[in-house]
Amino acid sequence: MFTAIYKKVPTGYVAWVEEIPGVNTQGHTKSEARLNLGDALREFVAARRTLTKRGRTRGVLVRERILV
Repeated sequence: MFTAIYKKVPTGYVAWVEEIPGVNTQGHTKSEARLNLGDALREFVAARRTLTKRGRTRGVLVRERILV
């Protein structure tokens, strides 16, 4: 589970995930910002997975799920 932070600004809300730098978004309403933040987090995770698969590393990578 992660922590969503919302800040009211003149144009609506900005939002970010406290624990993961770079996962941020905005919305006209808090509800819209919440939906956009979920999308941003999913996209971030998908991008990191793609980068790991493309990466050229020496040795064997071990992948396992972790529950936090």
